Amino acid sequence: MTPADFRRIALSLEGVEEGSHMGAVDFRVGGRIFATLAHVKDGYGNLLLSPEQQVLFCVEQPEIFLPIAGGWGRMGATHIRLAKASEAELEGALHTAWKRRVEMNLRGGTKKKTAAKKTAAKKPAARKRRD
Repeated sequence: MTPADFRRIALSLEGVEEGSHMGAVDFRVGGRIFATLAHVKDGYGNLLLSPEQQVLFCVEQPEIFLPIAGGWGRMGATHIRLAKASEAELEGALHTAWKRRVEMNLRGGTKKKTAAKKTAAKKPAARKRRD
């Protein structure tokens, strides 16, 4: 598979739009990213999976899937080696990332944002200083 195949398949999924984030091509549904071509120069496409999904993909096909290094990888961000993936494998992986993003959008985003909103709501109003 190639970056052009990645783009074609990603854009074939319902409601997907191509965008750009930090100079890299990304694919969004509901305005939220589910896949990127940020590491295309290294031969990878990137998928935003859950950590559990990432483990399944990486254990079943370690020659095709590997976690992205660092914190993003610990949260489920996963490389797919494009040259080693078949069309069916790429379609399945993109569909999994797309479906996860759609489900998260329906639930209202991410736990991190929900927690931030709750914390902000609990903060007392700023007091004016009286001299």
